[in-house]
Formats: sequence, C-alpha cells, structure tokens
Amino acid sequence: MVSEVNLKLKEKQQGRVLENRGRLLVKCPDKPGIVSVLSTFLHNHGSNIIESSQYSSDPENGTFFIRIEFHCENLLVKRAQLEEDFAEIAANHSMDFHFAYSNERMRSAIYVSKEPHCLMELLWEWQNGDLDTDIVVVISNHEEARPLVESLGIPFHYIPANKEIRKQVEAEQIRLMDEYNVDLLILARYMQILTPDFVRHFENRIINIHHSFLPAFIGAGPYERAFERGVKLIGATSHYVTNDLDEGPIIEQDVERVDHRNDVIDLKKIGRQIERRVLARAVKWHLENRIIVEGNKTIVFH
Repeated sequence: MVSEVNLKLKEKQQGRVLENRGRLLVKCPDKPGIVSVLSTFLHNHGSNIIESSQYSSDPENGTFFIRIEFHCENLLVKRAQLEEDFAEIAANHSMDFHFAYSNERMRSAIYVSKEPHCLMELLWEWQNGDLDTDIVVVISNHEEARPLVESLGIPFHYIPANKEIRKQVEAEQIRLMDEYNVDLLILARYMQILTPDFVRHFENRIINIHHSFLPAFIGAGPYERAFERGVKLIGATSHYVTNDLDEGPIIEQDVERVDHRNDVIDLKKIGRQIERRVLARAVKWHLENRIIVEGNKTIVFH
C-alpha cells in the first residue's frame, strides 16, 4: 500500500516537472552576444537553464545554432506570453526559432512492409518508456505485423500498395494521418517510394531507415551490391525523406566490420541489428527536439 502511494506521488511529481519544462531551438546569423541574449531572456522570464548545446558554422559570418532545455514554474500559464515576448527578440536578431514543451507528446505513425525488426525495436523502446511519443497507428502494405501491433492496442491499417495505385493509396494514407493527428511518420523498412506530393505534405516529418551507409549503395539491394564489391564495413543510415531518393538530411549512421567470410545472408543479419539501433536513435532525437535541419544537412545535439 505504501509503495503504491509512493508511486502515485512520484508520477504526480514527474507530471509537474514535465509541465514546467520547455525547449527552445534557435538558428540565426552568428555574432557576439547571442547566448547572452537568450540566457538573459529566459532568466527575466523566471526560467532556469537545464541543458544547453550550441554550434557555429563559422564564427566570423556563419550561422549559429542552439538548443536550450529550461525549467519554468507555471510554464503552461506563461508559455503564450513567453513566445510573444521572444518573437520581438527573434525579429531583432533574424532568428528562426521553435518552442517545444515536454508535456506535449508527439503522435507517431509507423509504416512497415514485411520485415518487422525495426518495427519491433521501436515498439520495445516505446514500451520501455524510452521513446517519448504516442504510437497512434501502424500502416502496412502487408498483413504480417497485424497480430503484434494489435496485441499492444495500436490500430493497424493494411493498405496494399504498388505504383499503379499509388495516388489513391497515398490519398488514404494522408486521410489517416489527419484522422490520427500524426506529427511524425517513421518508415520502419517500408519498401515503397513516396511521391513528391506526399513528401511535401510532411516536410521534415518523415524519418526513413536505409539499409546502407549512405551515400554508398543508394536504392534497392544494397547488401547484395556490398557483397559483390567486397566491402569491409556495412552500415545503415537514418534520414529525413525528401524527393531525392535516399538523399535527404542524414540524422544518424552506424557501421559494423565484415570480411570475405561473410556472405549476403550474414550481411543482412548484421545489417538488421545496425538498422534497428540507428532508426531508434534518430527517432528519439527527433522526439526530443535535438535536430535542426539546415539545407540538406542536420545539426544534431546529442
């Protein structure tokens, strides 16, 4: 009984912490004093900086990037005024900025085809509480994943897909994304090419896992081509989806060493392990607002 009371008290305290925690991401022309301007602003609004990471592309005339996580009592009440007041500072310093709040969980959709390993990793991380999101729907062009997904109480939608019916398929997918109010689309080995119209609908909100260390072996069959080339390293790449196939801004990559004794089946087995961890890390960083997209590159504050 005592442990239950303590657990409820802890959960209540954690809820209060989340209600009062915010994140501020800023991109602007670099010049002296930017950090001072931001820290002074937060201090004047009763905020305590918990974590701060910054980067300058060129200290002389480059671009400055910063992510600040802060605590502010009664943030839910203050946030509208906070953003309104900051807009004036942003205008004075040519800042692109974004406020995010820890109590607002993103709503994610996972797209998958036949291979379930990346889906299973995401679901495991989510069940563990290590992915701070609500997985609200899973979309697939195959039925294999339905039992697993529905056993967790997550809606599963089977939508057959091929290039002949792609337009109507994507129209239905967009309708479902609107219906479930989805913030982030995760392609967990969803083996379909998305049209420019679909990608534009979700700019910088679609994360893909490619089973290769890009830019090597773009497109289909990378393990077969890696084997034929006799590579000594294989890897995986998670990136935002753009209209250029497998060339969107890279979020995370990883590799494993292989040699002449590894055949294609070995490469695929090793590759699946890399894909799982790379995609999970990329999604986690997106959910924690640790990524700023700059052109076709990303600034990732680990």
